Amino acid sequence: MAEGQSSNSSMKILKPEIMHNCNKNSDVADGGESSKRSREMTEGLQTGELHKSKEMSVDRRNNSEQVKQCFQSDINPEGKASSVQASSSSSSAPPSTGPSYPGPSSTGPSSSGPSSSGHSSSAPSSSGTSSSVPSSSEPSSSPDVLSATHFEGAEAVRKKREDGPSSCCLLKDMKRIPQFDNKLGRLDFSKTHTVLVDVGVFNCGAGPMPQGGRDVWNSDFVKMPYSQSSYMKTGFVMPTNKVRWEVISKQLSSLSKKTTASVNDFEEAIIKYNPKYKGQWSFDALSSFVKAVPKGDNYSPKLFQKIAELALRLPELVKKAVPLLKRGHTAAITLSQTQIACLLANAFFCTYPHRNASGPKAEYHNYPSINFTSLFGNSSPRKKQKLRAIMHYFQEVTAKEPTGLVTFERRCLRDTDLPNWGSCNKKMHKLHVASHGTIENEGKGMLQVDFASSWIGGGVLGSGLVQEEILFIINPELIVSRLFTEKLGDKECLFVTGSQQFSNYSGFGDTFQWKGPHEERLNRDEWARLQRQIVAIDALHFRQRSEQYNMINVTRELNKAYCGFKGHRPDEPDIATGNWGCGAFNGDKQLKAVIQLMAAAQAKRSLAFFTFEDESLKQGLQQTHHLLVTERTTVEKLYRLLEDYCATQLALGSVHVDLFEFIRINFSPSRSLL
Repeated sequence: MAEGQSSNSSMKILKPEIMHNCNKNSDVADGGESSKRSREMTEGLQTGELHKSKEMSVDRRNNSEQVKQCFQSDINPEGKASSVQASSSSSSAPPSTGPSYPGPSSTGPSSSGPSSSGHSSSAPSSSGTSSSVPSSSEPSSSPDVLSATHFEGAEAVRKKREDGPSSCCLLKDMKRIPQFDNKLGRLDFSKTHTVLVDVGVFNCGAGPMPQGGRDVWNSDFVKMPYSQSSYMKTGFVMPTNKVRWEVISKQLSSLSKKTTASVNDFEEAIIKYNPKYKGQWSFDALSSFVKAVPKGDNYSPKLFQKIAELALRLPELVKKAVPLLKRGHTAAITLSQTQIACLLANAFFCTYPHRNASGPKAEYHNYPSINFTSLFGNSSPRKKQKLRAIMHYFQEVTAKEPTGLVTFERRCLRDTDLPNWGSCNKKMHKLHVASHGTIENEGKGMLQVDFASSWIGGGVLGSGLVQEEILFIINPELIVSRLFTEKLGDKECLFVTGSQQFSNYSGFGDTFQWKGPHEERLNRDEWARLQRQIVAIDALHFRQRSEQYNMINVTRELNKAYCGFKGHRPDEPDIATGNWGCGAFNGDKQLKAVIQLMAAAQAKRSLAFFTFEDESLKQGLQQTHHLLVTERTTVEKLYRLLEDYCATQLALGSVHVDLFEFIRINFSPSRSLL
């Protein structure tokens, strides 16, 4: 079945003996118990009813001891890329009883979004273009799908199915940041909050000024390019150790004074203080960009010089040591947008020491790369578009210094913070589903989900151009998080408050195009941060799609989503998300959507879910949510149902079971046989 195609077309009717053969492997593993349970479930699917015996109620818990253990142990995700697409299917309409949501409803105003449609349209940008994300360009698989509508009594059910009522809400009903009056109080630092601007000066209204401090050269802080502890060998006849910043300063000062600076001048300067990589680093992508892009369009003959001048201000702008946001520790860093621009200018000129090696024994092996070398080589159309956005950013920040602040916060949950998903009594919250629109446009003012890699930013400095990389390219200030954020663990996420969007775009992957400057219209909070919240949560990368139906992995994804969705203040905005962990990560769109519904319900927050042009997923999710709401389904009940579903899916092997259909049959067995 092609991606995006309805699961009710071209279904394969499975005979009992075929299902029996699918269960042979599980007989060997557990003496036949899993096989027995799976046969009961599939036989129930054939007749339109699930087996409800006491034995199934006990047996359905898939490896419960292992599930319990996942609350106390980490399961390391694999891979360094992120994406947003996978296979999808549709479901049938639920009963038509009225919705019942927990808690009060929100009626706050919204600045964007349709008022009476299940679809949302992209908000227009200042340049007249919109940032829309089409479906993934990756090829989709075509698994056989097991659907109850093709078994006994199916035709009668199918004739009764229509779009039916929906419990989903309108986009304008979602809660956004401007609706709240959360007083932050005076900006201040603490043991877990490092502030790189002078809080006294800032709180007096004088704007962001660098906080005084001293250089720290140890494993708890970023090793800065200007540190007097950073040496390099110079000379051939009589090699001597020289402070590396002296060489950097000489090269960048010389470059900044040139009337015009070529890519060759740029390369020569960088290699002077990175001599080890002479002949290894390529700059052909940067060279192709400069040759292809008209002068004045993202690039000018003076831009290299301006970026060099900005990089040289590092000792003046960032005086206080920058702590590393380490695994297992909740901590935050607040810095000015000008400080970020200076740090990124140094990344552009590849000045950071000890950050070029990536082997398992390298000092920063557990951190993403930060020097821009990988962006400059191996020319491709993707890199040309990325460089257009990056050079536009530097044009903007060198022409006029930005004046706001940005906060990066690593949040970690303790084992005691994790829900026991098998006993959660929270019910579903509100949901808005749209097949059109984007998280960054229609989701403005909400908590926007970054479908992250555990290595924050994923392939942003390489060839990657899926959801996370696009987010970092249009919001380049996010790239600085790679300087100090260690690889995310299973119970961790990264919150970013206040980053600025500088570019508009269209497309996705190979179709990505830079579409001009973005005019930022968001208000700022008391700490001069733009009212934009982004949370980076990394999904597991499944080398084999079947791996995601292990309940240990399902629970891990629930914990990860909950970590990102969990509020920390009395009133929090709703969440804008979509096909998290699908596409290249091989996630099941329906399963990932249900996982996010459960995590949001437990966090007492509502979701705006963008399916990225997948109309089938939109309809199926709307209908499934309506059923869960009208049945007043708890997170606990849904978790137990996922145990049954995963056991069935694993027993059937390559035959794919439609999750939305599975849920409908389970909750409405009598109605499914009308």
